[in-house]
Amino acid sequence: MAAHAHVPAGTCGLRQGSTRGLGVVYNRLMDKVLQSADAAVAMIPHGATIMMGGFGLCGLPEHLIRALHRVGTRDLTVISNNAGVDDFGIGILLKARQVRKMISTYVGENREFERQVLENEIDIELVPQGTFAERIRAGGAGIGGFFTPTGYGTIVAEGKETRVIDGRPYVLEMPLHADYAFVKAYKGDRAGNLVYSKTARNFNPIMATAAKVTIAEVEHLVEPGDLDPEAVITPGIFVKHILLGDAYEKRIERRTTRRREAAA
Repeated sequence: MAAHAHVPAGTCGLRQGSTRGLGVVYNRLMDKVLQSADAAVAMIPHGATIMMGGFGLCGLPEHLIRALHRVGTRDLTVISNNAGVDDFGIGILLKARQVRKMISTYVGENREFERQVLENEIDIELVPQGTFAERIRAGGAGIGGFFTPTGYGTIVAEGKETRVIDGRPYVLEMPLHADYAFVKAYKGDRAGNLVYSKTARNFNPIMATAAKVTIAEVEHLVEPGDLDPEAVITPGIFVKHILLGDAYEKRIERRTTRRREAAA
């Protein structure tokens, strides 16, 4: 079938049942599946800027991060809400000294990250969390910059344009872009459409829009037409490659429980 094959008006390849036949077209012409995380990171050069989804340890693209650690790619700029913990997530990249710069919202539970910051061994840009999210969204939406009151009068605003709007001071913030985005979804199809699970969604959808190349890892890989279109958060147009992960650890960053007697 030619690339310009006719598709019935009003169909997008996502509707259940009626688009099963279209799945054959997608499999042949738009199959984005990679066989492994190692195959994905093999294309990433030293010095790349990578967005990595996740909040704490929730929704981390853990297979892609581990593969990047194995291959030893260095001088990376990593854009992520935080840096995981010492022995998991981005923490393993920091420990191996593969990260040159972190753009994140806080140091978090990572002692090695804290040590590198205090010893001036790593470049760091700490961004208020709401501003961080909006800078990424702006990058994906093609917005050249935006004004926010957050950070005005603090070191966050140093060297930035400020403006008073309706009597309130604002700071100009610029969008964030990346060469690559590593995102993690609960389910995806071969065309790259993604469905997330609850809070594991976090920064993944906006990061998928703000990078030149988005690589998604999923827990379940299905055929085009098998996803409920109402559940798709990231359309496949934003995803360049997709891979199936297995044996996710899904660690909890900090677990707090009551004593048994207190619970009783």
